[in-house]
Amino acid sequence: MNGMMEEAAKNMPHMMGSQMMGPAQGAMMAATGYVAGRGLMGGLLRNPWVLLAAGVVAGYYLHKHQDEIMLSLSKASGMGKDFLLQQKENLADLVEGAKEKEAQPEAAKPE
Repeated sequence: MNGMMEEAAKNMPHMMGSQMMGPAQGAMMAATGYVAGRGLMGGLLRNPWVLLAAGVVAGYYLHKHQDEIMLSLSKASGMGKDFLLQQKENLADLVEGAKEKEAQPEAAKPE
């Protein structure tokens, strides 16, 4: 049993070296995958039947989940309004604080 473990340990660097790839090989594989995918997707996106099918599927899901979509949009809109009001209040506080700081040195100056 111990002999098998030693044999496996001796072969480990060779096994790992064949499984690991260098940066140049990885870049070449990534570029090849990108070019192959771009050609495939470019051809599919130019096909009018694929575009029609995608539109039908998108319309179906929009119709099916219309209530949830409208609820989430109204919630997001309300959150946006609350955020803008909060920022408006913060800006008003900053302007008021700046005016107070400007007024303090003038009142403290002896003439």
